[in-house]
Amino acid sequence: MEKLTLKTTQRYREQQRAVIEKRLKPDQLTGGQMEVMVCRSTGCESIEAKRILERLKKVVNSKGLDDKIHITQTGCFGFCEKGPIVKVLPENVYYVMVKPDDIEEIVEKHFVEGNIVDSMLMEEQQGKTGRREEISLFKKQMRIVLRNNGRIDPESVNEYIAVDGYTALEKVLNGMTPEEVIATLKLAGLRGRGGAGFPIWQKWTNARKAIGENKFIICNGDEGDPGAFMDSSVLEGDPHSVIEAMAIAAYTIGASKGYFYVRAEYGLAIRRIQVAIDQAYALGLLGKNVLGSDFSFDLEIRLGAGAFVCGEETALIASIEGERGTPRPRPPYPSISGLFGMPTVINNVETLANIAPIINNGGEWFASIGTETSKGTKVFALTGKVNVSGLIEVPMGTTIREIVFDIGGGIAGGKKVKAVQTGGPSGGIIPEKYFDTPIDYESLNSLGSMMGSGGMIVMDEDDSMVDIAKFYIQFSVDESCGKCAPCRIGNYQILQILERFGKKRGKEDDLEKLHDIAFAMKKGSLCGLGQTSPNPVISTLKYFPEEYNEKIRKPKIVQTK
Repeated sequence: MEKLTLKTTQRYREQQRAVIEKRLKPDQLTGGQMEVMVCRSTGCESIEAKRILERLKKVVNSKGLDDKIHITQTGCFGFCEKGPIVKVLPENVYYVMVKPDDIEEIVEKHFVEGNIVDSMLMEEQQGKTGRREEISLFKKQMRIVLRNNGRIDPESVNEYIAVDGYTALEKVLNGMTPEEVIATLKLAGLRGRGGAGFPIWQKWTNARKAIGENKFIICNGDEGDPGAFMDSSVLEGDPHSVIEAMAIAAYTIGASKGYFYVRAEYGLAIRRIQVAIDQAYALGLLGKNVLGSDFSFDLEIRLGAGAFVCGEETALIASIEGERGTPRPRPPYPSISGLFGMPTVINNVETLANIAPIINNGGEWFASIGTETSKGTKVFALTGKVNVSGLIEVPMGTTIREIVFDIGGGIAGGKKVKAVQTGGPSGGIIPEKYFDTPIDYESLNSLGSMMGSGGMIVMDEDDSMVDIAKFYIQFSVDESCGKCAPCRIGNYQILQILERFGKKRGKEDDLEKLHDIAFAMKKGSLCGLGQTSPNPVISTLKYFPEEYNEKIRKPKIVQTK
């Protein structure tokens, strides 16, 4: 494969775009032509997506339809609980919960006879629906990070290039200075999507100004929140978008080496990242003299063992260095002294997936989306007691109620909604009376929760808030590295108290103990795990005190004669 240069990329892009032009513009499909896409994300892959794809190709071939029907694999469409999923263009129809034995019927009735197979469409409150514009999960979404998920083959660099992939890197190397890249990000107002919301331009500036023999870029793919699958879905569905962003970041801060840090459980994501890295090297998009420029950048994968604490920057760095993954005191921050003591920028997957669109469309474009302090969009893994759960991306400022009812289709089983939990084990539980709150960093923090990486779990009237708090504290006890006493001891002591409440044996002074231990942990813990792990307890004590009071053991009244 001949390597691309800054002079040849546009011609190559036009050649690749011609190959998939009709899929990108379904109205150009004529004369019975169809584009058929099979989701092969982890969810669908676990329930025979590979067999469905193979069966589809075999049946289409047996009927002599190869010249009219193009079949490809894609990343996650979004509504994962309905998989396996097959999408058909130009009708823009999604077939859900497809089985290998259903393929003959789809081919015969839809592809040959032109009739949509109603029995395989999604069941929503208004009845069966299959077209994208009718599916509630797609309502009110705006896809920037997920722009290519369910649109291209994630294992094809040519398809990524065809949808303007690597144009941002080309633009940067063709004349933008590092200062201009940083100025664009500052104008855009992009904040870190890993949880803390730190301004990206500031982190990149700190690393650029820092002195070091080497500098590094790290993609934090150590997504460990219960119920979260945002980053893994991006890595599975659009790995080149993250590679492109890492190259831009490296150019900006003066780095020549980067690492993907991904937990080893993400087998499909790891495989697709490696495929994408190999393709990028083959085309000259990575390695020495990227696109024929003076800029060189190497990239490789490092696997994590699944420790939740390694999502914290300094613990992640220790893990890459071959040490036990435990946090280090800050300052110095990684942007000044990080991997091997060198200036290091660590951004999570979702943050990086925003970079290329910002460079291509400009900072003002991105800043026009969202709220005054929280720009752009946010990806959520919407799960729990909703009718339609899945992967969504909405503009900042969208309300919790819009997500739960307009996008999620309301509460399953006709139950009443009670609360949502955002931010994973580090977040808080937000009661229904605050569902009209616009989602941004400051609003969620004011309610005692946080944005986190993007998990959103919906709870109904049957859920016990004490049990929910206990679940998250148990998770934090299991995942604490044990390095600092406030986290190691505090989480365990809180768990013991919650265990008593679970048995309706709580004591009246337990509520005060919970409060005191929780706030001592927030002040004294070494890293974000210990500092934020009490949030589920603090928020449930604040919003649902009656549920704790109900579980306090009352003294028996002894009758005397």
